[in-house]
Amino acid sequence: MQQRRSARIPAVVAVLALAGVGVAGCGSSGKSDTGASSSGGGAKKYDITLITGVKGDAFYGSLACGAKQAADRLGATLNVQGPDRFDPSLQTPIVNAVAAKKPDAVLIAVTDSKAMYAPLKQLASQGTKIVLVDTTLDDPSLAAAEVSSDNVAAGGLAAREVAREAGRSGSVLTVDVNPGISTTAARVNGFKAAAKSIGFSDLGVQYTGDDPAKASSVVTSTLAAHPDLAGVFATNTLTGEGAATGLRSAGKAGKVRLIGFDANPSGVEAIQRGVAQAQVVLKPLDIGYQGVEQAINALSGKPVTKKILTGATVATRQNLDDPSVKRYLYTNSCS
Repeated sequence: MQQRRSARIPAVVAVLALAGVGVAGCGSSGKSDTGASSSGGGAKKYDITLITGVKGDAFYGSLACGAKQAADRLGATLNVQGPDRFDPSLQTPIVNAVAAKKPDAVLIAVTDSKAMYAPLKQLASQGTKIVLVDTTLDDPSLAAAEVSSDNVAAGGLAAREVAREAGRSGSVLTVDVNPGISTTAARVNGFKAAAKSIGFSDLGVQYTGDDPAKASSVVTSTLAAHPDLAGVFATNTLTGEGAATGLRSAGKAGKVRLIGFDANPSGVEAIQRGVAQAQVVLKPLDIGYQGVEQAINALSGKPVTKKILTGATVATRQNLDDPSVKRYLYTNSCS
């Protein structure tokens, strides 16, 4: 969504991250609509660190809001950090620095399913509880719990939205970030399976390295080769921005349906302008909230749910102001 997501850094997030105090409590409830139970307070004030996939991204801002709300309710302290890019070479030094402070628990959105295993294994070996949030490892056995979106189901939502917008014929293209990212790979798989069942001609996946300019070029070249292109599925914020640019430059904005992923402010604006017809909206607020719950359960000897999958919804121009959608639009502000 990284991966995947923009590395723009709003000043408030950067300041809070550097200060090591997390973010302000959310105004809306971070409790999951799956009905997660309260863990209770406890005498010890646990020290928890959240390491996001990238600093300044609104998806992770919402995740931090949910984590902060749960930490406040359960009497824990929360520190939020993240790399400037979704890159394991930048995230690893953060993990190592956090390990030196020996927190009770770390919630982390890993930036690579293989490369982040060794530093997290070292962190777990010193007794810190690990909760994987958003993304996961190829071998997640070191984690006390995993809390993430059901990205396969969410990818399927995207394919069905293309069909709702454009009918059930023509070809579809997926614009992704890089191989090796658990979340976007699951989205691609979900989209591919649903597109096949609908009857679309699937043009496969093009990787862009999270470069909007490359995503734009991929879309324009695909349009030239496949004039029957009915829809583009962009798996994260930057691929969506690039795909939108490509459709505009080709004069196909609104004609070829663009279904994005991640309701960051730029994605919402794309819906409002009619460049994107929809955004698949995950529920990072719930991920952060339940991640802290499971971390404290593990620390206090209470039952832990090893794997939790949160839901998704679809935002369109018609439902942006619906409270059930609006509360999950991504934001760096917890007010």
